Amino acid sequence: MPPYLNGGFEVFADHVLPLLRSRGLFRSEYGGATLREHYGLPRPASRYAPAL
Repeated sequence: MPPYLNGGFEVFADHVLPLLRSRGLFRSEYGGATLREHYGLPRPASRYAPAL
């Protein structure tokens, strides 16, 4: 938790995230457009679609 909320996040985002990205420990871009795709989860089958 940052010592103060308003500026603590900016310091983290400006200094720590670039360091983590340069080491390959934090991604800079997401692969998908939804949260499900970001985590690599499969799309659940629709309960309204006919069974194959």
